[in-house]
Amino acid sequence: MTRQKVLVLYLANSALDSPVVAWAVYDGTGQTRPMAGDNDEAPYRTGADALRDGWRLFQASQILPHPRGEEFDLAYLKYEFFFEQLVEMAS
Repeated sequence: MTRQKVLVLYLANSALDSPVVAWAVYDGTGQTRPMAGDNDEAPYRTGADALRDGWRLFQASQILPHPRGEEFDLAYLKYEFFFEQLVEMAS
């Protein structure tokens, strides 16, 4: 049986080799129970580092231009990348 781990990285810009500014981890194997704020250090320095460690990128946020007057709005993190690892589990 296969289970999925999901890693969400928010990067400083749209390049995968840009620094991680926020993250979230979800473990579908049930082996760990990561929670928001349980680690002060990002699991990877960049999105490219996650790729080199075997994570598969399956979604990147669409790059949209800001409406006029909202170019410096920091209310959300717009460079969101979803990675996965498939883990074989004993059934």
